[in-house]
Amino acid sequence: MADTFFERLTAVVGTHGPICVGLDPSSALLEHWGLDDDAHGTESLARTTIEAVAGVAGIVKCQVAFFERHGASGYAALERVLADARAAGLLVIGDAKRGDIASTNEGYAEAWLRDASPLCVDAMTVSCYLGAAALAPVFELAHATGRGAFAVVASSNDEGRGLQSARDASGRTVETALLDELDAITRDFDADGPASHCLGAVVGAQRRPEGLARFEGPVLVTGMGAQGSDARDVASLRATLCHDAVAVNVSRSVLGAGPARDAVTAAATRYADALR
Repeated sequence: MADTFFERLTAVVGTHGPICVGLDPSSALLEHWGLDDDAHGTESLARTTIEAVAGVAGIVKCQVAFFERHGASGYAALERVLADARAAGLLVIGDAKRGDIASTNEGYAEAWLRDASPLCVDAMTVSCYLGAAALAPVFELAHATGRGAFAVVASSNDEGRGLQSARDASGRTVETALLDELDAITRDFDADGPASHCLGAVVGAQRRPEGLARFEGPVLVTGMGAQGSDARDVASLRATLCHDAVAVNVSRSVLGAGPARDAVTAAATRYADALR
């Protein structure tokens, strides 16, 4: 690819701000929209949302779980949704949160980051809690293709905080050690070449992991809207960062304005304006 995900994300933020609209066609939202809870309804909600927010937001995040629960037809729908998003000129994050041993991660990398894959996205989410080194196939392909990988570091849900904030023998928290490791892996990839910043972090809007201020990769911010965080939380977090490659996800608070397309556009516009 001609440039890196980090560069493309920074450019999008400069044009549209950091808003990232989540495509989360849950059972509850499908019912709210008056759609059947099947692959067709899931696809309809997602594609209508893309039409509604293109031009307001520059980024969408597809929550893979809500597609794969419909089996093969759900994945076929996801392929068409991703194609629509790419055609609309949107950056696309695949929220798959994959993470396993290295041989399995090679398959995940091929699915989500390989140029010829119908599921190919600009960046995918991963979980490093089987060891960041085990994700080498994902990280290597992200670097080679100019794409990105966001590792869950400090999640917006409370259930993960006991592990993420635990301290090792040196006194570092697990989340701080992971941030440092992601930066170190990226620097090894780059060697003496230009900085790619290909590995990023998922951080809840109200979380402030130690070491975030020096982290050089992109940041995917979660927890905005329905999970209780607001624009002030996001502004506070962004003020700690050393760059502006930030995507702030908003899902239910935008999709819940539907099913009227104009209402979804208006909701996305309110969040986009609040986050600028």
